[in-house]
Amino acid sequence: MTLIVDAHEDIAFNVLALGRDVRRSALETRRLEQGTDVPERNGVCMVGLPEWIAGRVAVVFGTIYVSPARRGMVGSKQVYTNAEEAHALGQEQLDLYHRLADKEGRIALIGSEADLDRVLQSWEGDTPSVGLVPLMEGADPIREVAEAELWYERGVRLVGLSWKSGTRYAGGDATGDALSDAGRELLDVMAELGMILDVSHLSEPSFYEAVGRFEGTIVATHANPRAIVPGARQLSDEMIRRLGDRDGVIGIVPANGFLRQDWQTTQTTLSDVVAAIDHVCQVIGDAAHVGLGSDFDGGFGADHTPPALDTVADLQRLGPTLGEAGYGAEHVEAILGGNWLRVLKTALPS
Repeated sequence: MTLIVDAHEDIAFNVLALGRDVRRSALETRRLEQGTDVPERNGVCMVGLPEWIAGRVAVVFGTIYVSPARRGMVGSKQVYTNAEEAHALGQEQLDLYHRLADKEGRIALIGSEADLDRVLQSWEGDTPSVGLVPLMEGADPIREVAEAELWYERGVRLVGLSWKSGTRYAGGDATGDALSDAGRELLDVMAELGMILDVSHLSEPSFYEAVGRFEGTIVATHANPRAIVPGARQLSDEMIRRLGDRDGVIGIVPANGFLRQDWQTTQTTLSDVVAAIDHVCQVIGDAAHVGLGSDFDGGFGADHTPPALDTVADLQRLGPTLGEAGYGAEHVEAILGGNWLRVLKTALPS
């Protein structure tokens, strides 16, 4: 089995807001959550360390995601009303990643190319470790632009300026607003630091200005083609082409609502996931700019994915389906993980 890179999982949010211990099996978490409201709030659990190992999920982009009160989950402790609260909650989530790496020998933080190499080498032996790359989803925890350096020093390697409803830095896909002056300044500082820009959730005006302005590495960790499921949350073909021109990678989300317009009446399958992958490949003209960004347990779970994807370990099942669609072994390896590894090896410090 090839190694998989999953470019988007809300690990810290699940631990701190929902009490899910990522070190235990997703199946054990399901058992413990029977009779609670957690599955209804966030979906049937799909992510756990045993499933990462079983599925050879070697690298995961673990998000720092805190929700603005205007869009927050009812009763969640990870909701903020101002920059100070966002900062404190974001630091709490980043602290969690550091504690996981310190206490669990099978989890390591990736902040450099050397860290990445150690994680990949571990899969050649009997004690593989899963590498976590901290990703900030929505930049409100950065209280002021100069503070980006603090986050970088503590391990954050990717930043998405916005979430659905927007931040102080950029419009989100639910708003249509442009970049703010602070957002433009933050992009410049991020480029100087070597941070990767995640354009997922940006409004269209913010997307185009950010792609035109930012001089560093640009990706979309979790976004699907708008041609398949229309809507501002998805990427138009022109947006896909712009990311390909920048040698970016687009992480496909295997969620029912991202895969088919008629998902409520027609069962989704692995072929629908491959169709989204293939669309990106056809628009750009190669298989070098698409990967996986599952967003599993990010507001949905196994009850809203194709039945063949019961847990994160089942991402491996996409390999044979890609093969059936005509993708050779080299392209399958690139899509499942190699393309994201290329981005990391290019952008991470040595």
